[in-house]
Amino acid sequence: MAEARRELKALPSVEGAKFLVIEARYYDGIGDLLLKGVTRALEAVGATWDVVNVPGALEIPGAIKILTTHGNYAGAIALGCVIRGETYHFEIVAGESSRALMDLTVREMLPVGNGILTVENEEQAIVRADPAQGDKGGDAARAAVTLHHLRKLAGLS
Repeated sequence: MAEARRELKALPSVEGAKFLVIEARYYDGIGDLLLKGVTRALEAVGATWDVVNVPGALEIPGAIKILTTHGNYAGAIALGCVIRGETYHFEIVAGESSRALMDLTVREMLPVGNGILTVENEEQAIVRADPAQGDKGGDAARAAVTLHHLRKLAGLS
């Protein structure tokens, strides 16, 4: 069961800001839902974006670092889905991808929204990804926009 939705506060306009969306398209249907949420959230604040696909969740942080090195993006949004299997691989992928995204945010002061779902099954993923239900793609975009705005307030952009 997904957690209760919090009321979303209006985000400031970031007209002209461009975000990088990196998505691991291992599960296309789930990826489509996540990207739909991102698109709606970024359109609502006047941002633009580029979408780049990578093979899996572990490649997302590296792709973000490579493509944001020259400062062409206001922030990044990571999208993917890791579904628990029968091996320990789930814990490694989920933990290491999240840790690397947090490292980018803290070390590089790069606004990153984490939209990598870590779930038990595909049904949970669909509920969390669907913009009409969990909207985790939209949440990740709003997180990146919020961090970008805070960075600007701090005079760092």
